[in-house]
Amino acid sequence: MPGENLTRDEARKRAELLSVDGYEVVLDLGAAVAPPPAEGPRTFRSTTTIRFRSALPGASSFVDLVAPHVHSATLNGKSLNVDRAFDGTRLRLDDLAAVNELTVDARCAYSRTGEGLHHFVDPEDGETYLYTQYEPADARRVFANFEQPDLKAPFDFTVIAPRHWTVLSNSERVGEPEPLDGGDSGDTARWTFGTTQPISTYITAVVAGPYHRVTDSYKRSFPDGSTLEIPLGALCRKGLAKHFDHEEIFEVTKQGLDFFHDHFDYPYPFGKYDQAFVPEYNIGAMENPGCVTFREEFVFRGKVTQASYESRANVILHEMAHMWFGDLVTMAWWDDLWLKESFADFMGAFALVGATRFNNGWVTFANNRKAWAYRADQLPSTHPITADITDLEAAKLNFDGITYAKGASVLKQLVAYVGEEAFLEGARRYFKRHAWGNTRLTDLLSALTETSGRDLEEWSRAWLQTAGVNTLTPQVSCDAEGRITELAVLQAPAEGEAMDPVLRPHRVQVGLYRTEGGALVRYAGAGVDVVGARTAVAELAGAERPELVLVNDEDLTYAKTRLDEVSLATLVDRLGSVSDPLARALCWSALWNLTRDGLMPAREFLGFVLRFGGRESDIGVLQMLHAWSRTALGHYTAQEHRGTAERQLSEGALRLLREADPGSGHQLAWARFFASVASGPEELRLLRGLLDGKEKVAGLKVDQELRWAFLSPLVAEGAAGEAEIAAELSRDDTASGKRHQVRCLAARPSAEVKEQAWSAVVDSDALSNALVGATLAGFDPGGQRELLAPFVPRYFAALEKVWAERSIEIAMAVVRGMFPMAQGDEATLAATDAWLRETEGSAAPALRRLVWESRDDLARALRARRCDASAV
Repeated sequence: MPGENLTRDEARKRAELLSVDGYEVVLDLGAAVAPPPAEGPRTFRSTTTIRFRSALPGASSFVDLVAPHVHSATLNGKSLNVDRAFDGTRLRLDDLAAVNELTVDARCAYSRTGEGLHHFVDPEDGETYLYTQYEPADARRVFANFEQPDLKAPFDFTVIAPRHWTVLSNSERVGEPEPLDGGDSGDTARWTFGTTQPISTYITAVVAGPYHRVTDSYKRSFPDGSTLEIPLGALCRKGLAKHFDHEEIFEVTKQGLDFFHDHFDYPYPFGKYDQAFVPEYNIGAMENPGCVTFREEFVFRGKVTQASYESRANVILHEMAHMWFGDLVTMAWWDDLWLKESFADFMGAFALVGATRFNNGWVTFANNRKAWAYRADQLPSTHPITADITDLEAAKLNFDGITYAKGASVLKQLVAYVGEEAFLEGARRYFKRHAWGNTRLTDLLSALTETSGRDLEEWSRAWLQTAGVNTLTPQVSCDAEGRITELAVLQAPAEGEAMDPVLRPHRVQVGLYRTEGGALVRYAGAGVDVVGARTAVAELAGAERPELVLVNDEDLTYAKTRLDEVSLATLVDRLGSVSDPLARALCWSALWNLTRDGLMPAREFLGFVLRFGGRESDIGVLQMLHAWSRTALGHYTAQEHRGTAERQLSEGALRLLREADPGSGHQLAWARFFASVASGPEELRLLRGLLDGKEKVAGLKVDQELRWAFLSPLVAEGAAGEAEIAAELSRDDTASGKRHQVRCLAARPSAEVKEQAWSAVVDSDALSNALVGATLAGFDPGGQRELLAPFVPRYFAALEKVWAERSIEIAMAVVRGMFPMAQGDEATLAATDAWLRETEGSAAPALRRLVWESRDDLARALRARRCDASAV
């Protein structure tokens, strides 16, 4: 639509002209439970009054609103001609006064894509659930506003909804819901909420429906004698109530509030703290102050490993950190998205280790989060942490591994560089100096420079304003007596930087390991500032020759690490003997980066997993190894070797499943991995037997989620079909079961099935975001290359139409999910290159970025396969 993609320049000019005093928003959701209309979208009434000032009386501006219809708009008592002033995304405002009042009465559309006000009907009981999701700019789908982060204002929300519902917003409810009679709302009531603090539009929130809600409270006393009490709430759908472990959620919440109060010296400023676990959510969670929303998959329906509980705790703490980094102090524009996301990602891990039982959180960070960052930073779309975000489409794509995980990794490096206390004191000054305001990079660096005494401009240029990941490699020389004569760290720039290589300052810990008592342990180490292409570590000269050198021991910096020949040979035989979990995770990461870079055959990496995966104590690392193994097998193994590698992997996974401790999380992880790689007749018969109850693995409880995991490969291999899927759905006729059913139906090995799946997500917008995702997951389950070949040209032909006609969230999912990675050949690479050439200057830059990223994944896979093919 015209004007929907707000530019940075437009936002800057509007912020220079306008300041907002407050919003009053009334949402009539009373008809949400009515049958959908015969034609057009399901809608709700939205009435907004905005009080704002103009620095230039007589000037013109606009208010943002994406809505099917505007009933009326009144500016300073004068009715606007909405047919002329409203273009579908913007309402033009002319002849502004110094002080203005605008009222907009509109009919807005419910969403089924997770953007704006999402409408979900639970298939289990027919109940309707609503929630909002706005980042970066979808509040305008729910009420008229100035949709940019630097035009903060207080909000007063009023919601009309069915009387029996639970309705929440950012602030606490004022009084009891007021019953209403008659009108188009039916049996309804009015909820009125208190005025919020000044916040940005994208973090306002409404959650409404017959949610199951439990409450608690948090109390805190401060040294000055003051006390703070925060009402706590936790919500989920009624159908998930029996699975809802709210006690643990509240425990982590209280631990996090204690931790951040201890370290930030700024009391939580938003009153209450509700946490709603909502259906069909597009992201992990959203930091709406006082009303945080999470994907409901964090309510575990079956047995999960401790890694899942750790992941949920990390997300809870990540969103809590946003209450300060992002909500209290907010970036001025999306260029500085890292000011909230990088900090929340770092502080989530920092608090996880410092406040909860998950004291191995930095191991997960090193092995999992940084893997995301390394991948993103090697794509052609890589960008500096402080990115150049020219418009909202670019902002949407920058919620990526660089902004989150690389930014967090760089902050960990910064803490090592300036010291933990100087870092935290800088944060405390930043909060107090800029509370309720908007900031840029220089504001934070100024505070950190004050507290650390270090000039951070050079650090910022190197780490925040350049892109790419460096590689650190040890170079070891020893004398005849087996003593180190010199150990140096070699730094290489990112690939493709030959013209202007970036070498960054790295504060690292170099660790030396040897065998003691059957384990590989660190016997010596030294901290060093790596600067330039080669840095000698003088402190380690004269040390005994190591069996293993880790140049980023303790994972202080952000860099890919390589292994010298002796260290690699040691790991071939002794990887499982590395005693420290973090050091072992760093070894696994180094091996995986070698594989991704086409320097180690994929089958060799799979051999490492089969030899040492069974000894991996950290469940999060183990599950990451399983994910990497699936990628190595499906994309990096040469075609001529894939059958043998698949058989060896499935046989090894079954062996390790049977060897795992009965009833343990490791056993569950191996069971899921075995199901994901099983393909031979014997493995499929075992899966069938586990489903039928005719086969047993001691200690393994086959609950409903595991049943779907076992059924999926049977369906993809043609060993089960529609009847078995229907029978499983009858056992699990829930929203989760429906998603599993849709995925399994799309996975069936049939040309007709693939045509139906294609049509459902490419040619139609009837499916919700969750079911689009399930269909995409089933469309290419692996091993169906010939069935998917006809869709390669159709994919490229459909791209621009999909991008133009679908919401950005759905369009992104389709562009990524339908990319013909399954073909994995030079012809597909050539077709991708042809499309990129032909659409240069015509296709949307954000669309081209997505295709470029998929193209890079394919090119990387082809390089890795060539490496695997040439290996003996």
